[in-house]
Amino acid sequence: MTEFKQINVGVIGTGWVGGIRANACAQNGIVNQIHVAEINSVRQKEIKDEINPTSMTDDWKNLIADESIDLLVISMTPETERFPIVIAALEAGKHVFVEKPLAPTIQQAEQAYDLAEQNNLKITIGYSRRFDPRYVYVKKALRDGLIGEPVTCLVSRNSTRELGNKITGRSKMSPAAIGGVHDLDFVLWCLQPRKPIRVYSQTAGKLFSRKSETPDHQWVMVTMDDGTTITVGVGWILPIGYPNYVQAWIEVIGTDGALTIDDTHKEVQLNTIENGIRYPLSSMPGEPVDHVFAGSMYDETSHFLEAVAFDRTPMVSREEAINVMSVYNAADLSVERGEPVLLPRNL
Repeated sequence: MTEFKQINVGVIGTGWVGGIRANACAQNGIVNQIHVAEINSVRQKEIKDEINPTSMTDDWKNLIADESIDLLVISMTPETERFPIVIAALEAGKHVFVEKPLAPTIQQAEQAYDLAEQNNLKITIGYSRRFDPRYVYVKKALRDGLIGEPVTCLVSRNSTRELGNKITGRSKMSPAAIGGVHDLDFVLWCLQPRKPIRVYSQTAGKLFSRKSETPDHQWVMVTMDDGTTITVGVGWILPIGYPNYVQAWIEVIGTDGALTIDDTHKEVQLNTIENGIRYPLSSMPGEPVDHVFAGSMYDETSHFLEAVAFDRTPMVSREEAINVMSVYNAADLSVERGEPVLLPRNL
């Protein structure tokens, strides 16, 4: 068995997703100490009760300065403020797990990867679809040629306006950059070694757009270098139902068959006099259920902990991360211009 030493982890931001990451770290035997940076006093108390961290602070710079910390999980919001923390962590010699996006621009993302390589550090982005068995099966089926050559792929994902309220209130990032990035990464990962060469995108907004610059929905159409097409849609204006409910529908059509994933979370239905029909276990990140976790984020978090502890290569490569950024940046540019954008672009 490969020998390893336990590692010390810091988590910056323990809201919805960061709280999942913190709990995943606390329950993993690879982790010796866990340190938390959280500015919300109510959330501080909740996290203390949940995982009893080694230390708690309201200033992320204290975790950067702590030389005992080997790895930082960066989950704070707003998303646009994560990049300076990524750079500070890498400069301090710490491995980095960061929720998307890694950086506002491709040039800055390249800077982060350069710094990680110079300091012999590992860095990865939270693309949790890669750790959902249903989605991984799509990649396996394509690799094994079960449906022949892929012709077209569709992913449509929508969440409730409860989640939309949270997102549009904190960021001007597009639906493609905030939510669609997960599905773009998933499909591009499945279709490797094919490369995206053309992107066209349109947005629609009649609800949140009244009071913000963020659209309600965005479609992204991608053409690959072998002619395969991808269509990814993401929105956040479904009627409020079960808290943080997200539904998705995936179709992959090939020359010799088809794959369909019904990710609408209808397999568990709770029907009560008080609330009517609800759908537990239906959020995209997942949620704890007593001694188990419904979702892929625990496995994803453990994967990076193991990569650091056992000196393994993280699943998301530099090239893959830059590829995904190129596509959603091109999608936003396409919306702005009202025309397709060709890849690669000269930046």
